Amino acid sequence: MDGDGIKLAVGLMSGTSMDGIDAALLRTDGGARVEPLTAMSLPYGSEFRTALRGTLGREHAPPDLIHHLTALHGQVVNELLARAGLKARDVDVIGFHGHTVFHEPAKRKTIQIGDGEALAKMLGIDVVYDFRSADVAAGGEGAPFAPLYHAVLAPDDRPLCFLNIGGVANLTWIGAGADPASDDIFDHLLAFDTGPGNALIDDWMHAQKGLDFDQDGRLAAAGRVDQGVLETLLSDEFFAAVPPKSLDRTDFTTGPAKGLSPEDGAATLAMFTVQAIGKAVTFLPETPRRWLVTGGGRKNGYLMDALGQTLGAPVLPTEAEGIDGDVLEAQAFAYLAVRSLAGLPLSGPSTTGVSSPQRGGRLCVAHAA
Repeated sequence: MDGDGIKLAVGLMSGTSMDGIDAALLRTDGGARVEPLTAMSLPYGSEFRTALRGTLGREHAPPDLIHHLTALHGQVVNELLARAGLKARDVDVIGFHGHTVFHEPAKRKTIQIGDGEALAKMLGIDVVYDFRSADVAAGGEGAPFAPLYHAVLAPDDRPLCFLNIGGVANLTWIGAGADPASDDIFDHLLAFDTGPGNALIDDWMHAQKGLDFDQDGRLAAAGRVDQGVLETLLSDEFFAAVPPKSLDRTDFTTGPAKGLSPEDGAATLAMFTVQAIGKAVTFLPETPRRWLVTGGGRKNGYLMDALGQTLGAPVLPTEAEGIDGDVLEAQAFAYLAVRSLAGLPLSGPSTTGVSSPQRGGRLCVAHAA
């Protein structure tokens, strides 16, 4: 640990796209000071990804799969530290998100699999995990959970939005007065899930083409949007609900697109993601000056072009501000782990709908063998 409460943390994220684990080193005080360092990703093998997909929507996962998932997280931490020239003793804490397999905040349940205690023992580094359950138990949505980190990174031309297009898409609106070190930070933020991100597109590609995703949106660009199917998808009551609000990856399916050609289905499902984000704009306190896009969706040219036409403001990848959109969420959980250690809130009324700013995370202290 450095002076002024600054710690060196590793953040780990296995997102709803199920493509692998992102890992990031971050030096931070859990407030307004952040220094992103080394980062990397570890792709999942196809067999493990299939097994992980089979756990979605279930409240329990096989112990051997949880063990395997945890071991893979340990592997990526070791590789990250080797790449950075660091030892385990140099790291103050790991923020271990785990993988979300079940999310129903209305039932006050959100489940992220992964064994924090085993990871701490495996690596000899303290681990903070189970970030979301305290928020959900207190009546919050338990998602999104990166808004405070978005506020730290946000450039000065506010209001603006960070838009994360992973398996599920979510946004963080950041107002002009947002100060991550201030107690009133949540008065200047609004965050919520907008709808599916890449999940339905990926599922469609898997079923139709045996591929994991639509490279640069090429299949969607070759198709035509079926307006009837799109209207059916957008008629879901979720889109009229006032935020904060959140989704499980399994809340929407590709079912309405059944019978469409591969190209038309890809175009329609991609436009569903775009139009759902467009509907979200009506809930924002002020129109964003810009949209900074993170997550895999920023690499889909079809999505990015359609968003630019729909949102009426510049839509740019986060790299336009020097921010690595591949590892931003991993960095966020390193940041949140340090906040958790400091007893600072991780979520608030305007980000998850919880009644008051909420602390979270469970600490596993590493014990020497």
